[in-house]
Amino acid sequence: MNWRISILILYFSALSCQKETGLSLASHEGYLISATEVMSVRKKENFKFLDFRKEVNYLKEHISGAIQIWRKDIENPNFEYGGMMPSKEQVENLFSNLGIATTDYIIIYDDNGLCEAARLWWILQNYDFNKVKLLQGGLPDWKSAGGKVDTVTPSYPKSEFILTNQPSMKYFASKKEVKNAIKNQVTIIDTRSTDEFMGIYHKKGAAKPGRISNSLHIDWAAAINYHGDKSLKSIVELEKTYNNRITTKSDPIILYCHSGVRSAHTTFVLTQLLGYENVRNYDGSWTEWSHFDELPIENESLTFN
Repeated sequence: MNWRISILILYFSALSCQKETGLSLASHEGYLISATEVMSVRKKENFKFLDFRKEVNYLKEHISGAIQIWRKDIENPNFEYGGMMPSKEQVENLFSNLGIATTDYIIIYDDNGLCEAARLWWILQNYDFNKVKLLQGGLPDWKSAGGKVDTVTPSYPKSEFILTNQPSMKYFASKKEVKNAIKNQVTIIDTRSTDEFMGIYHKKGAAKPGRISNSLHIDWAAAINYHGDKSLKSIVELEKTYNNRITTKSDPIILYCHSGVRSAHTTFVLTQLLGYENVRNYDGSWTEWSHFDELPIENESLTFN
């Protein structure tokens, strides 16, 4: 009996050590993480929370220590139209000035079903920075799990954030690539609202209403409980939404919306949750495409070029 008792002692000692040490973000699979999973990680010195909400909401309350950013912070200003992906150097300067180091894990949350967070995830993926997590449930779930919130705007010392010299741009599609996709009958999906897709309405920044020729329509919001808590739908529900419209998971797919934000969310859903293998997000999206009269567009009453 003594050897059995010894084994039990060793077993429970191991469990005790594991509990004391805690999990690590490096061992956490995937880019989604819950509030309780974050809290289970004992060593938090290399965390940086990014609050991707408008400043007025951030100032009311936010996760303790969180840094507030907004869309303009991650846009390249060197275009005549807005919303374009920042350069590698812009991201490095922004994060270094915010006090985010290359060794940090970045945990992003928003109040829009992870739509804003997914855009930053997409940018960082293109630049091959993988130490990023999207916080499921955002601030409400964080508070429900007992996480600390406050109204203090933190200040971190300037750090060094360096990206790889030759990024893969693995989820990125350019205007030229979209033109080629139309010629080659590649699946192009418009993730905007029905009214935008039909050309009834266009958001500020676009030159005209309409859609890219030969586009299918799947609203990005079909992936979340949009009129509820904005949580992601179950895998079964997501499979029903997308698998019925896309032939196989290995087919090339190009996504777009107004400025590549909503379509970044769909990029996340397709690649990270549903296992689609060849998905790219058109950075300029309708904002860029609509500025060029020679590019083929459609709406419900007219077809151009």
